[in-house]
Amino acid sequence: MQQQAVSAGAVPVPATWRQVVAGTQMLFVAFGALVLVPLLTGLNVNVALFTAGVGTLLFQLVTKRQVPVFLASSFAFIAPISYGVTQWGISATMGGLMAAGLVYVVLSQVARAGGMEAINRLLPPVVVGPVIMVIGLTLAPVAVNMALGMQGDNQAYETGLALSIALPTLITALVVAVMGKGMLRLLPILSAVVVGYGLSWFAGIIDFSGVAAAPWFAIPEFTTPSFHWEAILFLIPVAIAPAVEHIGDMLAISNVTGRNYVKKPGLHRTLLGDGVATMAAAGLGGPPNTTYSEVTGAVMLTRNYDPKVMTWAAVSAILLAMVGKFGAILATVPTVVMGGIMILLFGSIAAVGMSSMINNKVDVAEPRNLVIVAVTLVFGIGGMTIKMGEFTLQGIALCAVVAILLNLLLPKNFGHEEDEA
Repeated sequence: MQQQAVSAGAVPVPATWRQVVAGTQMLFVAFGALVLVPLLTGLNVNVALFTAGVGTLLFQLVTKRQVPVFLASSFAFIAPISYGVTQWGISATMGGLMAAGLVYVVLSQVARAGGMEAINRLLPPVVVGPVIMVIGLTLAPVAVNMALGMQGDNQAYETGLALSIALPTLITALVVAVMGKGMLRLLPILSAVVVGYGLSWFAGIIDFSGVAAAPWFAIPEFTTPSFHWEAILFLIPVAIAPAVEHIGDMLAISNVTGRNYVKKPGLHRTLLGDGVATMAAAGLGGPPNTTYSEVTGAVMLTRNYDPKVMTWAAVSAILLAMVGKFGAILATVPTVVMGGIMILLFGSIAAVGMSSMINNKVDVAEPRNLVIVAVTLVFGIGGMTIKMGEFTLQGIALCAVVAILLNLLLPKNFGHEEDEA
């Protein structure tokens, strides 16, 4: 009788019903982060669930179902989507996000031709680090205003009431992230939402009228993308950050399982899978997909390395997306709860950018590195805008373009010419 080969330390392949339960558990781990993106950006929660499931299945198709990862809403796109929806509407923003998905496809071909070394030459840490920091910091004032009870320019909740909900929500996320044990430690956002929602319910600020009107079963309200060149140019550079994060996730899951996914199925295939998933999500009106490090942590804890588990997680997400009342309940989460979570979330993104430079030993005392980091940060946080006729470049897009150009144009010995003389 043939026996299935099992990698060292891995749990044997479980029965189908165990895979279903394990897959549902993986979705539970990813759930808080998955739904947070549409809640913050005004996209449809049920569509985000549906496209996370479809995106994961497409990723498995491209990678020949060899990598145990789950794909869902990318935090890096929160600020750009919020701006895009306000500026051009959801449809044009989705068109821009589909174009951003093409960045993954291009990078996958760079990886196919030259490996990870070629990507590092194009996007070194001195470029990626400050761009990721800008992504995290540009919406910092929005997070604080929401925690203070603001909705746009209006004071939706009294400041004292807002802080009495937002701060405990933030503290819950901090405590769970730092002191949580086992699986709980992977659920800081979901835990914070539960606490914040409970406080909001006691305060009487939750409106359940939409839940009663929502049907039990409903096809998600998909959005057809349209293509607006300003939205496309604005959103394309944002893909740099999650693409680099994707490489880190592949290295992490490789270490967890003891298999080198960068070589097999290959970084070119995993990047391509991310790109296809992102374009498919945007094509239906959902946020871009990215690999979830929370789920990688769950894989490490459960020692269940079978990619089929992620197939069931994807199927669970698609089925849950068909429950109309579920999305309506999530839409009742008050903005003050989101504000408390966003304070930690956006600060964490900025810290990831800083960490990428520290881990790669980027010396900001070096004149060349200092120039790239300084100009990128000030352009992004300061709100620099460059206009040429009807063409406008600003925000994260401008930062990414400036950082890449400075890295390509500044000589390697910039600032040391006198020393060499």
